[in-house]
Amino acid sequence: MTFSAIVVAAGEGLRAGPGEPKAWRLLGSRPLVRWSVEALRSAGAREIVVVVAPDRLAAANEAFQGVEGWRAVAGGKTRAESVRAGLAAIAADDEEPVLVHDAARPFVTRSHVERLLGALQGADGAIPALPVPDTLKRGDGLVEATVSREGLWRAQTPQAVRLGRLRAAYGRWPGDEEPTDDAAVVERDGGRVALVPGDPMLMKLTWPEDFMMAEQLVGSQRIVRTGFGIDAHRFGPGDAVMLGGVRIAHDRGLVGHSDADAGLHALTDALLGAVAEGDIGQHFPPSDPKWRGASSDQFLVHAVKLAQAKGARILSADLTLVCERPKIGPHRDAIRARIAELLGLPIDRVSVKATTTEGMGFTGREEGLMAQAVVSVEAPP
Repeated sequence: MTFSAIVVAAGEGLRAGPGEPKAWRLLGSRPLVRWSVEALRSAGAREIVVVVAPDRLAAANEAFQGVEGWRAVAGGKTRAESVRAGLAAIAADDEEPVLVHDAARPFVTRSHVERLLGALQGADGAIPALPVPDTLKRGDGLVEATVSREGLWRAQTPQAVRLGRLRAAYGRWPGDEEPTDDAAVVERDGGRVALVPGDPMLMKLTWPEDFMMAEQLVGSQRIVRTGFGIDAHRFGPGDAVMLGGVRIAHDRGLVGHSDADAGLHALTDALLGAVAEGDIGQHFPPSDPKWRGASSDQFLVHAVKLAQAKGARILSADLTLVCERPKIGPHRDAIRARIAELLGLPIDRVSVKATTTEGMGFTGREEGLMAQAVVSVEAPP
């Protein structure tokens, strides 16, 4: 069944502790809100409207780089105002189901969506819910009463309603009241809301310890991937070479379409390989004149952004430079520091080594030099 989705991400999330608003904090190297957008897109959402604070509209483009079928709109001061903004932005028939989802619940899956859409066949709305397992007490400091948990459920999101029905229900909701969820709006309007089996994995991240637990869950599902890169350039006229983003004085230069930085080229290919995104020639064709003489820094930064867009976190980098001259030792720390900066790594996760071929081959004859690189990332399976 075709459906649209609204992801509400305009709140500040103050209970999660100091720092970025909750929806924009990183979980497994991706902004929390991106988890839900990617999951709903994977589940078949035709259109996803992400409702963000007005000052986050520009940041959304970077956060969702590589994701299709979404757009961001500015939300309001309350959740209800933000949902209304999302509803107004959806271009669909009134009969199309819309799923309203909190960005703070990152682990939504296709099976959750399918259960909700199936339940809409016989109801005005549908929500995932879990029975309350604990004994409930009412009180303030001291217990005043024990409350029966019989028939009580913990409501989760996403919550599904047909678009026209939810728009109408919100239109009739009293302006001086704030609903706690979308099901309450439909209930107040006389609608029937079905309960479908919820999932403990649809947990809402509210407190700092929730994020700690979610990181453990994410970490247990991630794998380490390793890429290898190699590049070589011949020597030509010049008075310096670029290696690892550092200019090194030499009696010759390196010949190449860009700045011929074999070290950064090898690292770029290694990172692209680790995330299965092809090779440097696909992204920066040597036949394209725009890259003539270009700094290779931008090639590696491009690869970093591609990795981040796929949810990968760079773990380490190891670069080996093969040449008789120039001598790399005096420049090793500067090269490590520059690579660490470009990859967003602490310097102790970057290794730079140098070796020769004992006078053998093109590097031994000083016709050129070669670089080999290995990059490891942690990524979703």
